[in-house]
Amino acid sequence: MALTGGTGFVGRRVIAQAVGQGWHVRALTRRAQPAEPNVSWVRGALDKADSLTELVAQADVVVHVAGVVNAPDMAGFTAGNVTGTRAMLDAALAGGVRRFVHVSSLSAREPQLSTYGASKRAGEDLVAASDLDWTIVRPSGVYGAGDTEMRDMFRMAQMGLALLPPPGKVALVAVDDLARLLLALADNEGPRTILEVDDGNPMSHAELARLIGDAVGQRVLPMHLPAKLLRIGAKLDRTFRGTAAKLTEDRARYLAHPDWTADPARRPDRRLWEPRIATARGLADTAAWYRAHGLL
Repeated sequence: MALTGGTGFVGRRVIAQAVGQGWHVRALTRRAQPAEPNVSWVRGALDKADSLTELVAQADVVVHVAGVVNAPDMAGFTAGNVTGTRAMLDAALAGGVRRFVHVSSLSAREPQLSTYGASKRAGEDLVAASDLDWTIVRPSGVYGAGDTEMRDMFRMAQMGLALLPPPGKVALVAVDDLARLLLALADNEGPRTILEVDDGNPMSHAELARLIGDAVGQRVLPMHLPAKLLRIGAKLDRTFRGTAAKLTEDRARYLAHPDWTADPARRPDRRLWEPRIATARGLADTAAWYRAHGLL
Protein backbone atom coordinates (compact mmCIF):
# COMPACT_ATOMS: atom_id res chain seq x y z
CA MET A 1 0.00 0.00 0.00
CA ALA A 2 1.16 3.53 -0.80
CA LEU A 3 -0.17 6.12 1.65
CA THR A 4 -0.15 9.90 1.69
CA GLY A 5 -0.88 11.86 4.84
CA GLY A 6 0.73 9.14 6.96
CA THR A 7 2.10 11.57 9.54
CA GLY A 8 -1.31 13.17 10.10
CA PHE A 9 -4.22 12.40 12.40
CA VAL A 10 -6.06 9.99 10.08
CA GLY A 11 -2.97 8.61 8.37
CA ARG A 12 -1.38 7.53 11.65
CA ARG A 13 -4.41 5.41 12.48
CA VAL A 14 -4.45 3.92 8.97
CA ILE A 15 -0.82 2.87 9.39
CA ALA A 16 -1.41 1.35 12.83
CA GLN A 17 -4.37 -0.70 11.65
CA ALA A 18 -2.77 -1.65 8.34
CA VAL A 19 0.35 -3.02 10.02
CA GLY A 20 -1.86 -4.93 12.45
CA GLN A 21 -3.62 -6.52 9.47
CA GLY A 22 -0.39 -7.57 7.81
CA TRP A 23 -0.05 -4.82 5.20
CA HIS A 24 3.32 -3.36 4.26
CA VAL A 25 2.92 0.40 4.01
CA ARG A 26 4.98 2.85 1.99
CA ALA A 27 4.19 6.27 3.46
CA LEU A 28 5.11 9.74 2.24
CA THR A 29 6.78 12.12 4.68
CA ARG A 30 8.47 15.50 4.51
CA ARG A 31 10.69 14.77 7.51
CA ALA A 32 12.60 11.78 8.79
CA GLN A 33 10.42 9.43 10.86
CA PRO A 34 11.30 6.79 13.46
CA ALA A 35 11.60 3.30 12.02
CA GLU A 36 8.45 1.19 12.31
CA PRO A 37 7.96 -2.49 11.46
CA ASN A 38 6.40 -3.00 8.01
CA VAL A 39 6.47 0.75 7.27
CA SER A 40 8.80 2.22 4.64
CA TRP A 41 8.94 6.00 4.89
CA VAL A 42 9.54 7.82 1.60
CA ARG A 43 10.97 11.32 1.91
CA GLY A 44 9.17 13.76 -0.34
CA ALA A 45 5.94 15.64 -0.95
CA LEU A 46 3.04 15.85 -3.36
CA ASP A 47 4.88 18.50 -5.38
CA LYS A 48 7.98 16.30 -5.81
CA ALA A 49 7.25 13.88 -8.63
CA ASP A 50 10.31 11.69 -8.07
CA SER A 51 9.23 10.95 -4.51
CA LEU A 52 5.76 9.95 -5.69
CA THR A 53 7.28 7.57 -8.22
CA GLU A 54 9.24 5.99 -5.38
CA LEU A 55 6.16 5.92 -3.17
CA VAL A 56 4.02 3.89 -5.56
CA ALA A 57 6.78 1.48 -6.59
CA GLN A 58 5.39 -2.08 -6.28
CA ALA A 59 2.18 -0.82 -4.63
CA ASP A 60 -1.16 -2.33 -5.58
CA VAL A 61 -3.23 0.43 -4.02
CA VAL A 62 -2.90 4.10 -3.13
CA VAL A 63 -4.76 5.51 -0.13
CA HIS A 64 -4.65 9.27 -0.62
CA VAL A 65 -5.35 10.91 2.73
CA ALA A 66 -3.17 14.03 2.45
CA GLY A 67 -4.93 17.34 1.97
CA VAL A 68 -5.16 20.93 3.15
CA VAL A 69 -7.94 21.76 5.62
CA ASN A 70 -6.92 25.34 6.38
CA ALA A 71 -5.36 27.87 4.01
CA PRO A 72 -5.40 31.67 3.66
CA ASP A 73 -6.76 31.61 0.10
CA MET A 74 -7.94 29.45 -2.77
CA ALA A 75 -4.39 29.04 -4.04
CA GLY A 76 -3.40 27.26 -0.84
CA PHE A 77 -6.38 24.91 -1.01
CA THR A 78 -5.81 24.26 -4.72
CA ALA A 79 -2.15 23.36 -4.21
CA GLY A 80 -2.95 20.78 -1.54
CA ASN A 81 -6.29 19.39 -2.66
CA VAL A 82 -6.28 19.70 -6.44
CA THR A 83 -2.72 19.91 -7.76
CA GLY A 84 -1.53 17.40 -5.17
CA THR A 85 -4.30 14.97 -6.08
CA ARG A 86 -3.48 15.30 -9.77
CA ALA A 87 0.18 14.54 -9.06
CA MET A 88 -0.77 11.47 -7.03
CA LEU A 89 -3.08 10.21 -9.77
CA ASP A 90 -0.36 10.68 -12.39
CA ALA A 91 2.12 8.73 -10.27
CA ALA A 92 -0.38 5.92 -9.65
CA LEU A 93 -1.20 5.58 -13.35
CA ALA A 94 2.45 5.66 -14.38
CA GLY A 95 3.34 3.12 -11.69
CA GLY A 96 0.68 0.61 -12.70
CA VAL A 97 -1.32 0.92 -9.47
CA ARG A 98 -4.71 -0.81 -9.78
CA ARG A 99 -6.69 0.84 -6.96
CA PHE A 100 -7.06 4.42 -5.68
CA VAL A 101 -8.91 5.26 -2.44
CA HIS A 102 -9.34 9.01 -2.14
CA VAL A 103 -10.26 10.76 1.11
CA SER A 104 -12.37 13.82 0.39
CA SER A 105 -14.78 15.63 2.70
CA LEU A 106 -18.51 15.96 3.18
CA SER A 107 -17.97 19.65 2.36
CA ALA A 108 -17.40 18.63 -1.29
CA ARG A 109 -21.15 17.98 -1.47
CA GLU A 110 -21.73 21.74 -1.21
CA PRO A 111 -18.75 23.27 -3.03
CA GLN A 112 -20.40 26.69 -3.31
CA LEU A 113 -20.20 27.21 0.45
CA SER A 114 -16.45 27.37 0.91
CA THR A 115 -13.15 27.44 -0.92
CA TYR A 116 -12.19 24.31 1.02
CA GLY A 117 -15.27 22.44 -0.22
CA ALA A 118 -14.71 23.70 -3.76
CA SER A 119 -11.13 22.44 -3.74
CA LYS A 120 -12.18 19.04 -2.40
CA ARG A 121 -14.84 18.73 -5.11
CA ALA A 122 -12.27 19.65 -7.76
CA GLY A 123 -9.99 16.91 -6.41
CA GLU A 124 -12.87 14.45 -6.57
CA ASP A 125 -13.54 15.39 -10.19
CA LEU A 126 -9.96 14.53 -11.11
CA VAL A 127 -10.23 11.12 -9.44
CA ALA A 128 -13.59 10.39 -11.06
CA ALA A 129 -12.17 11.22 -14.51
CA SER A 130 -9.19 8.90 -14.10
CA ASP A 131 -8.83 5.39 -15.53
CA LEU A 132 -8.07 3.90 -12.12
CA ASP A 133 -10.32 1.64 -10.06
CA TRP A 134 -11.30 4.32 -7.54
CA THR A 135 -13.48 4.99 -4.53
CA ILE A 136 -13.99 8.45 -3.05
CA VAL A 137 -14.80 8.72 0.65
CA ARG A 138 -16.47 11.82 2.09
CA PRO A 139 -16.20 11.65 5.88
CA SER A 140 -18.22 13.84 8.18
CA GLY A 141 -16.36 15.43 11.10
CA VAL A 142 -13.53 13.08 12.08
CA TYR A 143 -12.50 12.99 15.74
CA GLY A 144 -10.64 10.86 18.25
CA ALA A 145 -7.38 10.49 20.15
CA GLY A 146 -4.71 12.57 18.43
CA ASP A 147 -7.11 15.15 17.02
CA THR A 148 -6.65 18.84 17.79
CA GLU A 149 -9.34 20.33 15.55
CA MET A 150 -12.13 19.81 18.11
CA ARG A 151 -10.09 20.66 21.19
CA ASP A 152 -11.57 24.15 21.48
CA MET A 153 -15.07 22.68 21.77
CA PHE A 154 -13.96 20.48 24.67
CA ARG A 155 -12.22 23.38 26.39
CA MET A 156 -15.29 25.57 26.02
CA ALA A 157 -17.48 22.78 27.36
CA GLN A 158 -15.32 22.68 30.50
CA MET A 159 -16.48 26.26 31.10
CA GLY A 160 -20.11 25.20 30.65
CA LEU A 161 -20.55 26.95 27.31
CA ALA A 162 -20.97 25.96 23.66
CA LEU A 163 -20.98 28.60 20.91
CA LEU A 164 -22.66 26.91 17.97
CA PRO A 165 -23.63 27.55 14.33
CA PRO A 166 -27.27 28.19 13.44
CA PRO A 167 -29.45 25.13 14.22
CA GLY A 168 -28.86 22.17 11.96
CA LYS A 169 -28.00 18.47 11.84
CA VAL A 170 -24.51 17.03 12.24
CA ALA A 171 -22.89 13.63 12.65
CA LEU A 172 -19.32 12.57 13.36
CA VAL A 173 -17.15 9.55 12.63
CA ALA A 174 -14.45 8.20 14.94
CA VAL A 175 -11.00 8.09 13.37
CA ASP A 176 -10.55 4.39 14.08
CA ASP A 177 -13.80 3.60 12.29
CA LEU A 178 -12.75 5.70 9.30
CA ALA A 179 -9.33 4.03 9.15
CA ARG A 180 -10.99 0.62 9.21
CA LEU A 181 -13.20 1.62 6.26
CA LEU A 182 -10.27 2.92 4.22
CA LEU A 183 -8.45 -0.38 4.65
CA ALA A 184 -11.56 -2.35 3.73
CA LEU A 185 -11.86 -0.30 0.55
CA ALA A 186 -8.16 -0.70 -0.21
CA ASP A 187 -8.62 -4.46 -0.09
CA ASN A 188 -11.83 -4.66 -2.09
CA GLU A 189 -12.36 -3.70 -5.70
CA GLY A 190 -15.82 -2.52 -6.48
CA PRO A 191 -17.87 -0.14 -8.57
CA ARG A 192 -16.45 3.35 -8.88
CA THR A 193 -18.46 5.33 -6.37
CA ILE A 194 -18.58 8.20 -3.90
CA LEU A 195 -19.30 7.17 -0.31
CA GLU A 196 -20.46 9.44 2.51
CA VAL A 197 -19.53 8.34 6.00
CA ASP A 198 -20.61 9.09 9.55
CA ASP A 199 -21.35 7.00 12.64
CA GLY A 200 -25.07 6.77 11.94
CA ASN A 201 -26.00 9.08 14.80
CA PRO A 202 -27.38 12.33 13.34
CA MET A 203 -28.00 14.97 15.99
CA SER A 204 -28.48 18.67 16.45
CA HIS A 205 -25.52 20.90 17.25
CA ALA A 206 -26.96 21.38 20.72
CA GLU A 207 -27.10 17.61 21.28
CA LEU A 208 -23.47 17.32 20.21
CA ALA A 209 -22.52 20.09 22.62
CA ARG A 210 -24.25 18.28 25.47
CA LEU A 211 -22.43 15.04 24.62
CA ILE A 212 -19.10 16.88 24.73
CA GLY A 213 -20.19 18.34 28.08
CA ASP A 214 -20.89 14.82 29.35
CA ALA A 215 -17.42 13.76 28.13
CA VAL A 216 -15.74 16.47 30.22
CA GLY A 217 -18.14 16.15 33.16
CA GLN A 218 -19.76 19.54 32.76
CA ARG A 219 -23.32 20.67 32.06
CA VAL A 220 -23.21 22.83 28.93
CA LEU A 221 -25.37 25.75 27.84
CA PRO A 222 -25.67 25.67 24.01
CA MET A 223 -25.79 29.09 22.34
CA HIS A 224 -26.49 29.30 18.60
CA LEU A 225 -24.84 32.16 16.73
CA PRO A 226 -26.32 33.68 13.57
CA ALA A 227 -24.21 33.05 10.47
CA LYS A 228 -23.09 36.68 10.35
CA LEU A 229 -21.95 36.60 13.97
CA LEU A 230 -20.15 33.30 13.31
CA ARG A 231 -18.14 35.01 10.57
CA ILE A 232 -17.30 37.87 12.92
CA GLY A 233 -16.08 35.28 15.42
CA ALA A 234 -13.86 33.84 12.71
CA LYS A 235 -12.28 37.24 12.11
CA LEU A 236 -11.61 37.59 15.82
CA ASP A 237 -10.07 34.12 15.98
CA ARG A 238 -7.79 35.05 13.08
CA THR A 239 -6.85 38.33 14.79
CA PHE A 240 -5.86 36.67 18.05
CA ARG A 241 -4.44 33.32 16.82
CA GLY A 242 -3.28 34.11 13.30
CA THR A 243 -2.61 31.00 11.22
CA ALA A 244 -3.40 28.83 14.27
CA ALA A 245 -7.06 29.93 14.18
CA LYS A 246 -9.51 27.02 14.10
CA LEU A 247 -12.61 29.02 13.18
CA THR A 248 -11.68 30.54 9.84
CA GLU A 249 -14.08 32.61 7.75
CA ASP A 250 -14.10 29.80 5.19
CA ARG A 251 -15.02 27.26 7.87
CA ALA A 252 -17.67 29.57 9.31
CA ARG A 253 -19.48 29.62 5.96
CA TYR A 254 -19.84 25.88 5.70
CA LEU A 255 -20.54 25.33 9.39
CA ALA A 256 -23.70 27.39 8.92
CA HIS A 257 -25.10 24.82 6.47
CA PRO A 258 -28.10 23.01 8.04
CA ASP A 259 -27.16 19.38 7.28
CA TRP A 260 -23.73 17.79 7.64
CA THR A 261 -24.80 14.17 7.88
CA ALA A 262 -24.09 11.38 5.40
CA ASP A 263 -26.60 10.78 2.65
CA PRO A 264 -28.14 7.34 3.41
CA ALA A 265 -28.02 6.49 -0.30
CA ARG A 266 -24.25 6.95 -0.30
CA ARG A 267 -23.40 4.99 2.83
CA PRO A 268 -21.03 2.01 2.50
CA ASP A 269 -22.52 -1.44 2.07
CA ARG A 270 -23.05 -2.88 5.55
CA ARG A 271 -21.44 -6.11 4.46
CA LEU A 272 -18.22 -4.16 3.97
CA TRP A 273 -18.29 -1.75 6.90
CA GLU A 274 -20.37 -0.50 9.77
CA PRO A 275 -19.34 2.03 12.45
CA ARG A 276 -18.50 0.47 15.79
CA ILE A 277 -17.76 3.47 17.98
CA ALA A 278 -20.81 5.25 19.37
CA THR A 279 -20.56 9.03 19.52
CA ALA A 280 -20.81 9.30 23.31
CA ARG A 281 -18.12 6.67 23.89
CA GLY A 282 -15.82 8.15 21.27
CA LEU A 283 -16.12 11.65 22.71
CA ALA A 284 -15.41 10.34 26.22
CA ASP A 285 -12.31 8.54 24.94
CA THR A 286 -11.19 11.71 23.17
CA ALA A 287 -11.63 13.77 26.33
CA ALA A 288 -9.58 11.19 28.25
CA TRP A 289 -6.80 11.47 25.66
CA TYR A 290 -6.83 15.26 25.91
CA ARG A 291 -6.50 15.04 29.68
CA ALA A 292 -3.72 12.48 29.51
CA HIS A 293 -1.75 14.80 27.23
CA GLY A 294 -2.35 17.97 29.23
CA LEU A 295 -4.67 19.46 26.61
CA LEU A 296 -7.68 19.92 28.89
